[in-house]
Amino acid sequence: MFDGGVHQKRISLNRFVEITSTNPARIFGMWPARGTLAPGSIADIVVFDPDKLLVLSAKTLHMNVDYNPYEGREVRGAAEVVMARGKIIIEDGKYVGAPGDGTFIRRGERSI
Repeated sequence: MFDGGVHQKRISLNRFVEITSTNPARIFGMWPARGTLAPGSIADIVVFDPDKLLVLSAKTLHMNVDYNPYEGREVRGAAEVVMARGKIIIEDGKYVGAPGDGTFIRRGERSI
């Protein structure tokens, strides 16, 4: 989405964040506790390299399937580090979290 949107100058970086974070949090009734970096909010943080080239593949992406409809496509922009609740869970493209690190979050009332 970054490659086809922001990199291709079809949407702004702010719109990208809105589409991928803020709006989903609102739709699922989790905003403002999620979907924004603000005092009192809970945030998972992604350190993102907008210039990094990445070849999409089922073998290298963190999915529980053996196929990818975009297999072999090269895109620009990739996460370097992902932090959840202050712990690094993805680093250099590899999952480094521990089993049980995730938490089920019950959705609330739709905010938009």
